[in-house]
Amino acid sequence: MHTLKLGESVVTIDAGELIGYQVDGHEYIHQKGSPGWRSSDTEMFPIIGPTADAEFKVQTPKDSAVQDQHGLLREMDYKLIDASETKSVFQKKYIANTRIRNSKYPAKSTKEYVFWPYDFTFTKAFLVHEKSLEVIFTVEASRDAPFMLGYHPAFKLHTKNPMVIAKKNTISIEDILAVGSRAYEVADCQEITLKDTHELHIQTEGFKHFMLWTEVSNMLCIEPITFYPYSVAQDALHEGFQYTQATPVEFKVRLTTKSN
Repeated sequence: MHTLKLGESVVTIDAGELIGYQVDGHEYIHQKGSPGWRSSDTEMFPIIGPTADAEFKVQTPKDSAVQDQHGLLREMDYKLIDASETKSVFQKKYIANTRIRNSKYPAKSTKEYVFWPYDFTFTKAFLVHEKSLEVIFTVEASRDAPFMLGYHPAFKLHTKNPMVIAKKNTISIEDILAVGSRAYEVADCQEITLKDTHELHIQTEGFKHFMLWTEVSNMLCIEPITFYPYSVAQDALHEGFQYTQATPVEFKVRLTTKSN
């Protein structure tokens, strides 16, 4: 467990997972044990989306990989590599074709192990400010390695009728619930505002879109993504890949708070 503090901002991190973000005593993060989702944040990498209908296979330029929903990164443990009062940095390293046990097996998957044909290093950094929190992701891999990236935080809802504002459009919880497990797509968007008892503004760099998902009225996942996976068939997920360059690729999410 690691805590970051600056002024009235308090960030709580458990093994790389953001489990609390309070500003002036107001909690913005969905709490484990509350209805809705067993986690509070995670990452979707190197693929986003379900794979069961494609027999859990994803085609890459090197070879076919075995991946369960949202990729194998979440099956790995973070290592804390740097920490201070206002910043913490976590990292995961993967060696190509290493088999990793799939936590969804056997209850929700037929694949006991998953693997990926590329090495990668994935870094997640938290940096707290007076009224905001930055989450920075860095992907390092050999040149032309394919990947997708999605950040999957869950936010606690305090009112019955919160609203999401995206591209000057208003989206209700009822709109999101109606889409179901596929998640509500907000295409070509890098900024979203959640209006609840307090306002939360989410800005991104590197991500292209958002997905909105919930199955309950007390939490909402607002997910920056590089690719919306339900725009293609599960056996065509490779169409959503982007590719690493000679230098590390960086993505940012900034949460800025405002009292109403």
